[in-house]
Amino acid sequence: MNYPTIVRFALAVAVLAPALTSSQQPVVKYDSATLAALRWREIGPFRGGRSVAAAGSAARPHEYYFGTTGGGVFKTTDGGITWGPVTDKYFGGTIGAIAVSESNPDIVYVGAGETPIRGNVSHGDGVFKSTDAGRTWTHAGLADTRQIGRVRIHPKNPDIAYVAALGHVWGPNAERGVFKTIDGGKSWKKVLFRSDSAGAVDLVIDPSNPNIMYATIWHAWRTPWMLVSGGPQSGIFKSTDGGEKWTEISRNRGLPAGLLGKIGITVSPANPKRLWALIEADSGGVFRSDDAGATWTRTNSDRSLRQRAWYYTRIYADTRDTATVYALNVGFFRSSDGGKSFRPVPTPHSDNHDLWIAPNDPNRMIEANDGGANVSFNRGQSWTEQDFATAQFYHVTTTNHFPYQVCGAQQDNSTVCGPSRASGGIDIDDWHDVGGGESGYIAVRPDNPDIVYAGSYGGYLSRYDHRTGFERNINPWPDNPMGHDAADARYRFQWTFPIVISPHDPNTLYVGSSVVFRSRNEGQSFEPISRDLTRNDPRTLGSSGGPITKDQTSVEYYGTVFTIAESPVSRGVIWAGSDDGLLHITRDNGKSWKNVTPPGMPEWSRVSIIEASRFSPGTAYVASNHFQRDNLRPYIFRTTDYGVTWRLVVDGISPTEFVRVVREDPVRRGLLYAGTERGVWVSFNDGGTWQSLRQNLPIVPIHDLAVKEGDLVAGTHGRSFWIMDDLSALRQIGPATTRGNAHLFKPRDAFRANFGGGG
Repeated sequence: MNYPTIVRFALAVAVLAPALTSSQQPVVKYDSATLAALRWREIGPFRGGRSVAAAGSAARPHEYYFGTTGGGVFKTTDGGITWGPVTDKYFGGTIGAIAVSESNPDIVYVGAGETPIRGNVSHGDGVFKSTDAGRTWTHAGLADTRQIGRVRIHPKNPDIAYVAALGHVWGPNAERGVFKTIDGGKSWKKVLFRSDSAGAVDLVIDPSNPNIMYATIWHAWRTPWMLVSGGPQSGIFKSTDGGEKWTEISRNRGLPAGLLGKIGITVSPANPKRLWALIEADSGGVFRSDDAGATWTRTNSDRSLRQRAWYYTRIYADTRDTATVYALNVGFFRSSDGGKSFRPVPTPHSDNHDLWIAPNDPNRMIEANDGGANVSFNRGQSWTEQDFATAQFYHVTTTNHFPYQVCGAQQDNSTVCGPSRASGGIDIDDWHDVGGGESGYIAVRPDNPDIVYAGSYGGYLSRYDHRTGFERNINPWPDNPMGHDAADARYRFQWTFPIVISPHDPNTLYVGSSVVFRSRNEGQSFEPISRDLTRNDPRTLGSSGGPITKDQTSVEYYGTVFTIAESPVSRGVIWAGSDDGLLHITRDNGKSWKNVTPPGMPEWSRVSIIEASRFSPGTAYVASNHFQRDNLRPYIFRTTDYGVTWRLVVDGISPTEFVRVVREDPVRRGLLYAGTERGVWVSFNDGGTWQSLRQNLPIVPIHDLAVKEGDLVAGTHGRSFWIMDDLSALRQIGPATTRGNAHLFKPRDAFRANFGGGG
């Protein structure tokens, strides 16, 4: 084997702007031209993340679109062999619905914001429209709908379109229901409205008569600790005049009595009088009507078609065969006997959310699931691959390998670690699993980067040795909480509970539950070193789900320590922040804890990240958010006196971009980086003022940031990992930089390496 040859060298270049100390930091923003040369580099991994929206073209059999959960819209023109983003210059974020005009396939409508309303659900910014097959886009209104379930276009007139909007997840709002435009999205009319707490989630047009439409209303909402799916305002509605007037048909003969939850509905193009509805109810299941909704019969009550109903509940009629219908859930199911029995159809990934079937060829379809989207030309017998970089990561960490590796846990997939750079590019085969599961933190020993600690929901924690491939369970509290209320658990673990290695001792490991656990022997044993550091409010520790379907998976557990940080400069100074809005500090290694919650932090905020300063033991930065209380404002707090006093430092950040992470540059004091729901921001004066550092990064939720060897690494929730190489310019920039026509910065030390050879 040929081992890499490494030569370290530094370029001698004139230095005109030395790094400034914190006290010298100017209150200044630099224009976009000054920072234009800074670029982000996409490193993957190239494997898909969740998609809930997909569509194709009847006229163009190789042209398809799918929406990512976090990273905008992707398109293929070769039948799914290759895909590329088409909205990055215009919009991004989570996509809830896509529709391509049948009469003019150049016209595409996109509805932003998904309706599978997870606890970390990302909102959208309304409707977007393209008139040139996705090359350019314009905003078409309805920004305050937040979550859109369907967009439908009139089959002969693309200026007429409809939107089924669920509305705000976390609070009531009026901009929800069914909306109609007759001028191509220039204006919208609300044509179906139930209440400010129930919105439209599904919508279908009768292919034989576009004046006939069916819509479903879903009474659903969330708090940070609870999901409610179903209520008296859920129902099925029908229009016979192009959506101008609607009649409720939810109580027609044969449909379930009592409370209704989420409902999916479809019309058979081969026989428009035949409808199917997939209904969440105590006596729910698949229902069929053969008289355009006047009467119904339950054809199937199988739980596999309606488990976790709030997350799925979609049904689709075959476009030619009146007896064939598809139902989407964890599995992808097809019935060939009118909905009486369903058999699974294998797909590249489980957790299925959307399906488009070509109206002129039912063998041709695109299906969206938690691994992205896949195309079939043979009715689901085979599918295209999902090798696009739309992975959703909860956190990012780096290793001390050469080159350093980037690690994270991918939603509905595995943990991964992979190289930050590689000769010839970074391939999917360069990434490897490091234990844990889909949701957790990853912590890597600094002195032995082959030892990785990784978590997942339910309090699972593993220790993985990459040299041997051996993984073992080291749960701090070995208990399976599935099926239980949060109040039943002695120690509550969040979906993404924190795992932190002490910067002073690589054998010491901190883990967040409702308390802080510590291990001093690599997870062989743990001890709690704190009391319960949450509000421990019984109102927030009850059942999740309901009133129809429970969702007791521990994913919704609340009242937990969400972030932990130990001071890099003072051993035993440890910060802990909870997801219910409390911040604590210990200065004696866990013997005593003090509540130092910033007075300006809204009640029930999530303390997302605490960044303990590398320059002062009493200084820390806190990123918190309040989006789960329907408040999108950014919150970053700074203290310099161990939490005695705090200052809100968010000037310049968009008022609708809530913050998930703040990081301090380890070289230049006062240089900070923040990740929001729409991008990355930078401050040169300790948070006094901020400006965008998104540059060429897609508009995507930034769940975590890391500074490593002079690079800034972003863990996105929808577009995998990105790196901004070489922060030297940001570390040295100052007032003198923009005074002349040109400026030379001192580059960082670089490495020359040869990675040739083979095994």
